[in-house]
Amino acid sequence: MIRHGERHVVQRIGWMRAAVLGANDGILSTASLIVGVAAAAQSQNAILLTGVAGLVAGAMSMAAGEYVSVSSQADTEAAERAREAAELAEDPHSETKELAAIYRQRGLDLALATQVAEQLMAHDPLGAHMRDELGIHEAMEARPVQAALASAASFAVGAILPVLMAFLFRGTALIEAVVAATLVLLAVLGAVGAQIGGANLWRGAVRVLFWGALAMAVTAGIGHLFGAKL
Repeated sequence: MIRHGERHVVQRIGWMRAAVLGANDGILSTASLIVGVAAAAQSQNAILLTGVAGLVAGAMSMAAGEYVSVSSQADTEAAERAREAAELAEDPHSETKELAAIYRQRGLDLALATQVAEQLMAHDPLGAHMRDELGIHEAMEARPVQAALASAASFAVGAILPVLMAFLFRGTALIEAVVAATLVLLAVLGAVGAQIGGANLWRGAVRVLFWGALAMAVTAGIGHLFGAKL
């Protein structure tokens, strides 16, 4: 079997998306919670409790959300597979013509498109239709458990830093430390995610920084407003 040296990231899209989303949410949501509570001039114990509760609840929420979402995708894929298998069993000739028409739309002439369709139908008809008609192939298959675990673990890892800052600092220094550390990590995470996905590093870092700074500013403002009324 001939192999070449090209490396693609498409096989990692499922778990990579969940991991990047989980880490980003873990850092930002936990940091925002801590900043908001600290801005309300709450006690050190209350701030730490908020951070730990946010870490645990967020990790479980991310896992549940990813599992339900990706499971729905997996159910849809399974239904499409069953439907396509039934159509192939009922009328393979029409399915061959349908496959040939797809290849003609991609630029093959009629004779070659028909030949390709017939050979693929003889080898793996269901796989050919799932891939070329419906756009579903092995690299993109939904994996609910993998997505849930990646999302929960990455959320917890991301949330650890703000909680650690809350343990080490107090008062105004706490807010400053959490904001600074969070922005640095968000920038790094945005750049790494962009690099893994083959996108622009600076663009990935800047957009994460913008929304991260906005989220912490809003929660700090709300915490200060309600803290002043207590």
